[in-house]
Amino acid sequence: MIYFTFDPRPDLKEDVVKSFPNEEFVFSRTVDDADLARAEIIVTYGEDLTAAHIETAENLQWIMVASAGIEKMPNAAIAARGIPVTNVRGIHKVPMAESVLMHILAYYHSLPQIYHYETKHEWKRNLKQRELFGSTALILGPGAIGGEIGRLLKGFHVTTIGCNRSGRDAAYMDRMVSFADLTSALPEADIVISVLPDTAATKHLMTAAHFEAMKESALFLNFGRGSLVETSVLTDALVSKQIAAAVCDVFETEPLPDDSPLWDLPNMTVSPHVSSHSSRYLERSFAIFKPNLVKWRNGEQAQLENFVDLTLGY
Repeated sequence: MIYFTFDPRPDLKEDVVKSFPNEEFVFSRTVDDADLARAEIIVTYGEDLTAAHIETAENLQWIMVASAGIEKMPNAAIAARGIPVTNVRGIHKVPMAESVLMHILAYYHSLPQIYHYETKHEWKRNLKQRELFGSTALILGPGAIGGEIGRLLKGFHVTTIGCNRSGRDAAYMDRMVSFADLTSALPEADIVISVLPDTAATKHLMTAAHFEAMKESALFLNFGRGSLVETSVLTDALVSKQIAAAVCDVFETEPLPDDSPLWDLPNMTVSPHVSSHSSRYLERSFAIFKPNLVKWRNGEQAQLENFVDLTLGY
């Protein structure tokens, strides 16, 4: 039995049931122990399973996570049973890359100020407008999402520097640096963008020293996970004008507390973790799940797309 711990929209349910007429599908809005005990495959968003659930799911053979992040999964319990996990890595790249580019262009061309003056019926032309042309962007996490951001930025003639744990080459990056060399690369960047996941290697990776190394005119964007930087470090960097501005879609604590100073900083844009939202989210998720299910039933388990390494967290 294939157990969905969420209830997708009707057309997607009908399609997957029709595509696999010999499978038993159960779609639910809650995690039911009786269904868990029968499930061979679980499809989940990754936030509703506990170690106790994994123990109950005695027939479980494969977990498909309809998300890229797995930090809220009971990874130790899953790894102890040797249950393979796959995710939908890559499906966020279009909406997230568009969102990042939108915020960069809005900042460079003063759209918030234009909208503000419009509401006041004021004709103001003394706005600071800049071009992206010829600037340099440093992208932390140049995987599927970071690579798509890099591809779009290349269309604006932006030089791209990628940064990952090893410094290995990545698509649409003019050059690469490792996490260890991040500090030396930051002074070159006009824009610093993070789309890193939440792992042991990325937790509080960005420190006060990194913000001190950045240009005072730099724009910082965090669209990966809020654990990248301590809230106090980010706040201090903005208050002290170590950097010009920040746009964050993710935070250490979510929702961002209503008494957080970040809400009121003039050089801070708070986005409520919506950059990956898209009407095509589940459509793209099912486009990964269905071929994987065919491989699973054909005995080609080792060929599944998007295996997750639970020890690394991605």
